[in-house]
Amino acid sequence: MDLLLAEPALLAGLVFLLGLLVGSFLNVVIHRLPRMLETEWQAQCAELRGEPPQEAARYNLATPRSACPACGHAITALENIPILSWLWLRGRCSACGTAISARYPLVELLTGLLSAAVAWKWGASLETAGALLLVWALIALAFIDLDTTLLPDSLTLPLIWLGLLFNLGGHFASLSDAVVGAVAGYLALWSVYWLFKLVTGKEGMGYGDFKLLAAIGAWLGWQLLPVTILLSSVVGAAVGIALIVFVKHDRRVPIPFGPYLAGGGLVALFFGADLTRAYLAQL
Repeated sequence: MDLLLAEPALLAGLVFLLGLLVGSFLNVVIHRLPRMLETEWQAQCAELRGEPPQEAARYNLATPRSACPACGHAITALENIPILSWLWLRGRCSACGTAISARYPLVELLTGLLSAAVAWKWGASLETAGALLLVWALIALAFIDLDTTLLPDSLTLPLIWLGLLFNLGGHFASLSDAVVGAVAGYLALWSVYWLFKLVTGKEGMGYGDFKLLAAIGAWLGWQLLPVTILLSSVVGAAVGIALIVFVKHDRRVPIPFGPYLAGGGLVALFFGADLTRAYLAQL
């Protein structure tokens, strides 16, 4: 521990390697959790219809082993080394040659880099442990929302409670600021949702967005909610306009807001206090 305290670069390097491993697991979460929830919902619907329960093969975050979706080839340990295996395989399945999405190593690299940045900023401390949990959860939620336009309660709700529990020690915010942050985060987007619905008769966002911003407020406190909302809204609006103008994105197809909220939360985690002070200094 003394060595890690004295050598922040060593700590950041070790946490980078840990982040790569966690990123590999997050790829599993991003892929499997929505399918697990869909299976659960289908089983509940069948039960409500009075249909007899169907026996299905076990499918969770651990079972079955990861396999190529094209040929079913089971991924070996050597083929599952973060980033290196994808490069060694040249982005293709070793059995059938089907292309493996570059997103898998990119998620691993993103997780590793952000994890290292956390360790560099906070060193060997409880703040690093808490920030790592928040960063990993935000990455998983961002990509799940990008794929499915869903932000699962099984991730957002525990994230809210973990943020409040973590701030019992006042690590990122006082407990009172964290509680107000969770409430204000939820109500801010809830109000926008209902205002938009009253004006247009349409739903502008999902309830998962409310809970995600509540979780960010619970971790970082209400003071960093404005910068989170501002960054996510500006970037989200710019990307949405670009998609409509340049890619001819159908306006009726919803654009997930979760990735922008997660990105805004990450910026607020690292730079929110500095950005807020810089803004207030201009007033």
